[in-house]
Amino acid sequence: MADEDKWKPEGTSGEDEDEEDELDDNAYKSAKDAVLFAIDISPSMLTAPPQSDSKNADHDSPASAALKCAYTLMQQRIISSPNDIMGILLYGTEKTKFREEEDNQSHMGLSYPHCYLLADLDIPAAEDVKALKILLEDEEEFQELLIPSKEPASMTNVLFCANQIFTTKASNFSSRRLFIVTDNDDPHERNKALKASAAVRAKDLYDLSIIIELFPISKPGSDFDRAKFYDDIIYNKAPTNPEAPAPIAGAIKASSTGNGITLLNSLLSSINSRAVAKRALFSNLPLEIGPSFKISVKGYIIFKRQEPKRSCYVWINGDKAQIAKGISAQIADDTARKVEKGEIRKAYKFGGEQVTFTPDEITSLRHFGDPGIRIIGFKPLSMLPIWANLRPSTFIYPSEDDYVGSTRVFAALHQKLLHDRKMGLTWFVARKNAAPVIAALVPGAEKLSDEGDQLLPAGLWLIPLPFADDIRQNPETQLIRAPETLIDMMRVVVQQLQLPKAEYRPEKYPNPALQWHYRILQALALEEELPEKPDDKTIPKYRQIDKRTGSYVTEWGHELEAQYQTWAQASRSASTTTLAKRPASSAVKSEGESSKRVRVAAEVISDADMRGHVKAGTLGKVRLVQSLSSQLEDS
Repeated sequence: MADEDKWKPEGTSGEDEDEEDELDDNAYKSAKDAVLFAIDISPSMLTAPPQSDSKNADHDSPASAALKCAYTLMQQRIISSPNDIMGILLYGTEKTKFREEEDNQSHMGLSYPHCYLLADLDIPAAEDVKALKILLEDEEEFQELLIPSKEPASMTNVLFCANQIFTTKASNFSSRRLFIVTDNDDPHERNKALKASAAVRAKDLYDLSIIIELFPISKPGSDFDRAKFYDDIIYNKAPTNPEAPAPIAGAIKASSTGNGITLLNSLLSSINSRAVAKRALFSNLPLEIGPSFKISVKGYIIFKRQEPKRSCYVWINGDKAQIAKGISAQIADDTARKVEKGEIRKAYKFGGEQVTFTPDEITSLRHFGDPGIRIIGFKPLSMLPIWANLRPSTFIYPSEDDYVGSTRVFAALHQKLLHDRKMGLTWFVARKNAAPVIAALVPGAEKLSDEGDQLLPAGLWLIPLPFADDIRQNPETQLIRAPETLIDMMRVVVQQLQLPKAEYRPEKYPNPALQWHYRILQALALEEELPEKPDDKTIPKYRQIDKRTGSYVTEWGHELEAQYQTWAQASRSASTTTLAKRPASSAVKSEGESSKRVRVAAEVISDADMRGHVKAGTLGKVRLVQSLSSQLEDS
């Protein structure tokens, strides 16, 4: 059925919860994401860093780096999230543009001076990516378009313009976010009326569940101060959207010396950490802490293997390409008649026979209670072995939808488990007809990067534990333990090859097969030249490895050869001792055993005698040794 399911449209299942399936991306709640970039175009944002001879030096101005980040995100979204929409709004420009068809009408009498809508909020198309790429590569066109205005743009107009874009283009989207990239921490320094007006416009966005994300860029010699203006217009969370991400306090440092591509990398890292909308795997699932004591939680899969997927199938044999819609049907084997769903009964093989069940019986067999998480006890965290993890863990977070006060109870449980280094044992049923799982409820602390970006959120993790039937025994092997000298020498090699800060950062190593697949798709869609080889960041840096550990590995190899020769000589000596001449008593015993084997061999019967025993019915009196010996001689 796996091959048939891939032809079905997204969001449909063949048997409507009859089949028990894994928790995967198909179980996500449908959610669309709308992201609008608002990039400040001011003289300081257009100032490139000083020239430098370093090969890793910054050559991009903050505005150019922000546009490159938008271009990179657009490339990712066009393939990985085809239903999400993106737009780019430049403010502080000399030119003004809202929408082509509404330029003459000034959009119902409203105007947004010094606001230039570079890319309207829509699903990224190949033409949009091409146009943005041409703008970034054509320096003359870039400088002609990005001319800063003589007077700064009003943030009231910027926020109102963003409000209008979201209202007309993404009115029914569950996630709507405005990304503001600027280095001006006080755009209305001498005008309190404009500050108050901007705060009102921000509150309007807040009431519409539109989240404002700030990407501040610190100027050389001065830090970005949020308290001057942006603390009044940015809220931690929207009241109707508890999943809205909180703003991150750290500011992105601009390069003052031109050494290092810090600005572009920091922007990409910060934007990527907040570019993907949160999508719940399950919503408002009850977490039962004790009898009649429940709170509601939402579950998310933070870690999931990403694989290339087809969004649709295309039939190209007609006059023009058309999207093909797959239909599957059950056919009778003997008459080739289409079998209706009501005629089908499920069966399982048992003892060589087919045992059939009605749909109601199947449903009752799979019903282990309503979906939910029930804590059945607590254990020290040290009792959870590292190998006891069957599937990706699920991150859970409180929800106030069903039980008011769930956040406070959840926070108290999380802090208590984290402080006492305890874990909860839970009975976990993710959804209707799902198989129950015994899972460990493990607390997790928040982890931030050096730049202040959130790497892992604070919350609780559900780790599925194996049942007794899931555990397999390792095969018996004869272990040859290395001597301490080899272990000590290898310890030095491992220490020299240790990763920075002794931790693996998966965001630094994209999947080469997946990136190669997307790169080919991008080249075909944008009519670019096909790349010759993939950019594989998992390839070891052999020169650096040789520089750090070459001499140590060579010494370890010589020591290994010497230790092996010693071990081999000892093994040969042991085998020679084992094959030494046996004593006389053993020889006498061997002769006695030989005579017994001779007597047994003498008692071997022929095939004719065997047939006679069969006819006479006396085969049961024949010794087993005789029968086996006869068969061995025939073979």
